[in-house]
Amino acid sequence: MDGMNLDFDRCYRAVSSRDARFDGQFVTAVRTTGIYCRPSCPAITPKRANVTFLPTAAAAQQSGYRACRRCLPDAAPGSPQWNVRSDLAARAMRLISDGVVDRGGVDALSAALGYSTRQLTRTLTAELGAGPLALARAHRAHTARLLVETTPMPMADIAFAAGFASIRQFNDTVRDVFAATPSRMRADAARRVPDAPPAAGTVSLRLPYRPPLDRDWLGWFLSAHAAEGLERWSDGEYRRTLRLPHGVGVAVLRFADTHVRADLTLGDMRDLAPAVARVRHLLDLDADPQAVDDALRADPDLAPAVAATPGIRVPGCVDPGELLLRTMIGQQISVAAAATHTARLVAALGDPVADPYLTHAFPTPATVAARGHEVLTGPARRVDAIVAVAAALAEGTLTVHAGRTAADLRADLLAHRGIGVWTADYVVMRTLADPDVLLGTDLVLKQGARLLGVNPTDQSRWTPWRSYASMHLWRTALTAADRGRVDTRTARPVTEPEDIR
Repeated sequence: MDGMNLDFDRCYRAVSSRDARFDGQFVTAVRTTGIYCRPSCPAITPKRANVTFLPTAAAAQQSGYRACRRCLPDAAPGSPQWNVRSDLAARAMRLISDGVVDRGGVDALSAALGYSTRQLTRTLTAELGAGPLALARAHRAHTARLLVETTPMPMADIAFAAGFASIRQFNDTVRDVFAATPSRMRADAARRVPDAPPAAGTVSLRLPYRPPLDRDWLGWFLSAHAAEGLERWSDGEYRRTLRLPHGVGVAVLRFADTHVRADLTLGDMRDLAPAVARVRHLLDLDADPQAVDDALRADPDLAPAVAATPGIRVPGCVDPGELLLRTMIGQQISVAAAATHTARLVAALGDPVADPYLTHAFPTPATVAARGHEVLTGPARRVDAIVAVAAALAEGTLTVHAGRTAADLRADLLAHRGIGVWTADYVVMRTLADPDVLLGTDLVLKQGARLLGVNPTDQSRWTPWRSYASMHLWRTALTAADRGRVDTRTARPVTEPEDIR
């Protein structure tokens, strides 16, 4: 169900069966009530003649529908289509979720994507039923609801933190979208029993996902790569600093059966929407794991790994620049050594944070460019390459963000000394949440492939879910290493000669 090509019969079957897998992929607009719902809404299924299906909440709002207060369609997991697709509409949605329009307007979004405002608006309206302003408005409404229901902030502060230009615009939008005043929404939320009181100064949220979700894989990945001072994994809780558009924040994440509990401490509440988007991206919470598992399970060689690890995720990132520099720092050394080197860089050059367990945010590219040679150790060529890439990021001659196409980003990365094929593919996969990157040159992945009897160099195998296949092969090798069956002393991908690792 791509863009506006929503098959009515398939959508109606999903709504009739209250299939939660489709939450976030489309909304049901009911003409007789004037509301729109998520597919799994528990209300009585409306008659076929009374419904229409729209690709986004913004399209429903643009048509005059208001959000169902029972199923809260704006709180559904995001559509997996924005990762599966790499067209202009999908890339625009990634940047809108990160607040680009709220910070710089439609012109900033157009510039980041390399299209004119007119062409961008025409494409989004045709594909998603709403232009960039309407899509951003829907996103602001969702952020406003979160702040109204989860914080004691004054309504005037919420209005500007959510990105509205005025209190009147905030009030009008909330009434239009939710058919309730902000004060009534807060009162209704107060009557609901919270999970647990959040710490002072934080926003506590439930970030939903489509089950299943393999917590063990995410737990291993986050804990193995955690750099002291920047991030911490302890007793199933992941804590890390976030460098956000208006300041530095801290996220504390815990996994539950249907959601991730996120406590976000922010220096500026305008950063709430970007923080949520980046945490969801880090944990791959918008994935459709059943679709992925069903496709990969069809390969009899890979089926045992899928059966052992249903709902595996491809970890994303919270800061593409940080991901790129950390990947280069970790070249040709173990995961543990990479974390140690990263921690040393963070302690020396990062901005201090006030937290009981964390000390600094990851330094900016400009800081690494200016002072990286003072702190970074290892082969001189690698240090020079890291500093040069940091300078390119700081100057804007290298742009790494979720609005790039995979081909363009990969080509730009490979143009820099010290970045080889594996590093480029790894950064593309995690920055864009690209589901179809096969890390076929990775030695640990090759060991997993040998254990399962598959050929990892087959570039057509497992499309369009090759990133998830890579995770299964990687996990298979690491699990075997824990049992002493293979030697993976690096416990990380080992790359081609042109990667200065």
